[in-house]
Amino acid sequence: MRLSGSITALATPFDTTGALDRAAWKRLVESQIAAGTQGLVVAGSTGEAATLEDDEYEWLVTSAVAIAAGRVPVLAGTGMSATSKTIAATRRLAELGADAALVVVPPYVRPTQAGLVAHYRAVADACELPIVLYNVPGRTGTDMQAETVAALATHPRIVGIKEAHDGVERMQALLALKSDAFAVLSGDDPTAARAMLAGADGVISVVSNLVPGAFRQLCDLARGGKADAAHALDARLQPLHRFSGIEPNPIPVKAVLARQGFGHGLRLPLTTLAEANSAQADDAARLAADLETSSRARAA
Repeated sequence: MRLSGSITALATPFDTTGALDRAAWKRLVESQIAAGTQGLVVAGSTGEAATLEDDEYEWLVTSAVAIAAGRVPVLAGTGMSATSKTIAATRRLAELGADAALVVVPPYVRPTQAGLVAHYRAVADACELPIVLYNVPGRTGTDMQAETVAALATHPRIVGIKEAHDGVERMQALLALKSDAFAVLSGDDPTAARAMLAGADGVISVVSNLVPGAFRQLCDLARGGKADAAHALDARLQPLHRFSGIEPNPIPVKAVLARQGFGHGLRLPLTTLAEANSAQADDAARLAADLETSSRARAA
């Protein structure tokens, strides 16, 4: 399996009671695929995985797999603080029919780099599902170094990395590891165009929840080496990137998704967007609508 292009880290819609909004979820998944999204991530941090019950997680995965029906790959988060729990979750994900597991650096426990190598090799050795590494130091407390990724990239079941570190040197070091068997994906929306123009295979994006068509176009332009056009579109997207960071993810993106008709809120300990930021959410929703209108017109 080769992952590339615009991959959305899906938010999980809830209804006014806090339950899964199953109808909104199905519409979100289908609308993403229809707009050109090239892969879906279920139950990552944007999907509020930490708040999901086991049966909810399984329903989200199986429904996404059924809706996608092979049109795009479906990944899901299985990373836990303990290696044994990560293995169990990844094995269960394989039974649910997903195409790959997105395995975050173990949060909170802060392993050494040697511990990370041992952790990921143990998961990959014990599971049949392809593994995508996920480095997001701001959430986990540990930064997986490029040398550690190099030690893992040759494993036959480790097929790529989502790198959320925004440094130019980090991305350059990872791009040296890219091969037909190992994909390098940006996990940082504001710098994704830069990464793809430098050779990254694609992006696992938060903001593409709101503008899937525009993000597909950005990926096509950047991966096609059309720098001027990619920079121009990226400049139009930057206000959405800034808004998405105004409060912790996925609070801002879910405020705009609610305005688009996909769900109503979040689960504690996350709370809805502060009233002081409501006007900015309205602006973001209008910009998202304009960008999607433009992307559809260009596609036509």
